[in-house]
Amino acid sequence: RLLVYRPAGSAAVKPGYLQIHGGGYILGTAEVSDVRNRTLAIEADCVVAAVDYRLAPETPHPGPVEDCYAGLKWLHAEAGNLGVDPARIAVGGESAGGGLAAALCLLARDRGELQVAFQHLIYPMIDDRTAATADPHPHAGQYIWTADSNAFGWRSLLGAEPGSSGISAYAAASRAEDLTGLPPTFVAVGALDLFVEEDVEYARRLMRAGVPTELHVYPGAYHGFIHMTGTGVAKRFNRDSYDAVRRGLAKAG
Repeated sequence: RLLVYRPAGSAAVKPGYLQIHGGGYILGTAEVSDVRNRTLAIEADCVVAAVDYRLAPETPHPGPVEDCYAGLKWLHAEAGNLGVDPARIAVGGESAGGGLAAALCLLARDRGELQVAFQHLIYPMIDDRTAATADPHPHAGQYIWTADSNAFGWRSLLGAEPGSSGISAYAAASRAEDLTGLPPTFVAVGALDLFVEEDVEYARRLMRAGVPTELHVYPGAYHGFIHMTGTGVAKRFNRDSYDAVRRGLAKAG
């Protein structure tokens, strides 16, 4: 199931954006990002399709990422009917949605069937090993999404203990050994977010692999800070985020 958001106005062909909601792989629906998706469609002048993927633990990996792949495949197949340029389709999400977006880009690259022009990763949940580290960040992960929540989310998705050997990169994108050939990327995370180290490291590896990458770390911001819409940091993020999507999809054209 997908929810489609179209900007009003011109009938010209527009970019597309497959949006994947957050929720630690265990919570949420496509509707939870309704307001942000409406705003994204307007600000980036794009058609947004929000995918409602199955949740863990009832549906562990690879179910959720395969649902997202099916959503991307539908968006490509229906591009003509939706007025979408198939060469300018972005994939993005926040938290677990960002993790699925990163995994989906790896899956699309490796299958070679569907093109992704830009990946938009908002404090993505991409490394199960954060839930198993013996040396946790001393200042991060105290608010909203904690270490205990993280361990439960990963355990639910993987059906195994986080940090175990043999975890697929399509479940935890940071497990990928090769990041070459991925689309240009935007990564945003708060400095107090549990995911700050894994996200900064993923961005560093993307740059090392030759992927055009834009990284923003917001001082004093914790997980979910973008929903505190009246704050200065959320407003700065919105400016950075929408501008990156506009530029990323324009360049792809």
